[in-house]
Amino acid sequence: MDLCDGMSLRGGPGGLEDDIVTQLLLSRGVARDDLERHRTPSLRSFLPDPSAFRDMDAAADRLVQAILTNETVTVYGDYDVDGATSAALLILLLRALGHQARYYIPDRLLEGYGPSGEALVRLASEGSSLIVTVDCGAMAHEALEMAHNAGVDVIVVDHHKCAHELPRAAALVNPNRLDEGELAAGHGHLAAVGVAFLLAVATVRTLRRRGFFETRREPDLFALLDLVALGTVADVAALHGLNRALVAQGLKVMAKRENIGMSALIDASRLGRAPTCSDLGFALGPRINAGGRVGESTLGVRLLTTSDPDEARDIAGQLSRLNDERRGIEQEVQEMAEAQIERQHNRSVIVVAGAGWHPGVIGIVAGRLKEKTGKPALVIALDADDAGNGKGSGRSISGVDLGAAIIAARAEGLLIAGGGHAMAAGLTVASGKLDALSDWLDDRLAADVSRASASQAVHLDLALAPGGLTPDLVETLESAGPYGMGWPGPRVAVGPVRVVKADTVGKDHVRLIVSGQDGSRFKAMAFRAAETELGQALLHAHQGRRLWLAGRAKIDDWGSRPAAELHLDDAAFAD
Repeated sequence: MDLCDGMSLRGGPGGLEDDIVTQLLLSRGVARDDLERHRTPSLRSFLPDPSAFRDMDAAADRLVQAILTNETVTVYGDYDVDGATSAALLILLLRALGHQARYYIPDRLLEGYGPSGEALVRLASEGSSLIVTVDCGAMAHEALEMAHNAGVDVIVVDHHKCAHELPRAAALVNPNRLDEGELAAGHGHLAAVGVAFLLAVATVRTLRRRGFFETRREPDLFALLDLVALGTVADVAALHGLNRALVAQGLKVMAKRENIGMSALIDASRLGRAPTCSDLGFALGPRINAGGRVGESTLGVRLLTTSDPDEARDIAGQLSRLNDERRGIEQEVQEMAEAQIERQHNRSVIVVAGAGWHPGVIGIVAGRLKEKTGKPALVIALDADDAGNGKGSGRSISGVDLGAAIIAARAEGLLIAGGGHAMAAGLTVASGKLDALSDWLDDRLAADVSRASASQAVHLDLALAPGGLTPDLVETLESAGPYGMGWPGPRVAVGPVRVVKADTVGKDHVRLIVSGQDGSRFKAMAFRAAETELGQALLHAHQGRRLWLAGRAKIDDWGSRPAAELHLDDAAFAD
């Protein structure tokens, strides 16, 4: 698509078929008769009947029973953003229904991922007759068996890959169950907080049918969507279909700043405007994560459920400080991990391990290695004495199902524990089996990685002359958001241009000032690229050759008036 061909931004004389957003939606597989639903994604248009999910009605009935009989309910969450927001959502729901629930978030270092049988039994002994696990539990066979034997019911709300044999539970709600029906399985991209929201809908509907709201007001479920948006984006869930609607509406709720803890988090992130989808992933989410990674695991849930502004401000400040600490730890581990990948250039899956590495940052480092190498990456923190087990976290590339591979490796006896979903996984491995695991993963995933890498072309949504990169264009493209995993921001190609100035800013970001033949100028940024092949080429491109630049069009609002800039993914010589 080229603006020079007269394509209008919002319809114009050419009608709807000439609208850039319409063409963008069509190019992403949206049927022409379904355009309006995707142009303005709403819950009314995308929300499925929760009863389509296996065990959803059983879970809602059991939760309603606990509410009506005032049982002691504990929400058992994971320590990441998806776990914290899922737990907070159910706690706030129950609070709105007049029920005070407890919560339990395991310590990452002492207890690891997933429900601990010992913890479940202890919660039962302390009076809980119902435990709801969120963002964990799908593979917790032994722990849930212990809970059953202790006489406590467990509802599992999860989205991670399941094995054929499910753990023993009063209900297990997970769109990634292997026995799930077609409609529910089509929502396998939901984060756990999205599944928890569907349980909230089912619970309120069940209470309504039982006349619970004849004398009281129904809770405002829409008010919980800011939590859903944050957990969905931070967990890198694919933003298409229902997820896109949940995030779009959740951002609107977040802008109202009605959740006291969320408002304090926004202030601590120093955002002077309503948060965007990018802010959830790069500003708000990392702060919630920092509590579980390097601090106290309960901080996120406490922040998102508090009604005390002073407490919220204190916790948000603490999370910001922990996030700064996390960055330092992450940098140290990343440098050591990158030193190891130089010896793995012929591997399809990068597996690195180190004694004493902080388990709280290995997932982030795995993501960095994945971006650097273009391959799935596993980062494993070994016990400090290098003689025991290692806890690992992995990140994958599109087209390579890492979660399924980890579950299969566990079945092969290569892992003590493991699970996940297509793009991310966690594991526990004996240090003596690291080499065998690395070889096995390389064998199993080599063909998938090869196919995925071969298809990693730079796909363009729009090509334009330099003068066409304007704030109006950015605003138009943003209207087809929110963007994220599975619904990436439109990539535009701009050119031909000449580099007027190229320099390095910050630690390793490349900044360009470029000009076109039409006399227009704009800024382009290549983040964390100074030492890459692309960055080096850009820094020396001022020698005269013209370029086409490809990336995401953004607004630069640092100056006296907003201007459009380009965040680079790639570049090519024009002549």
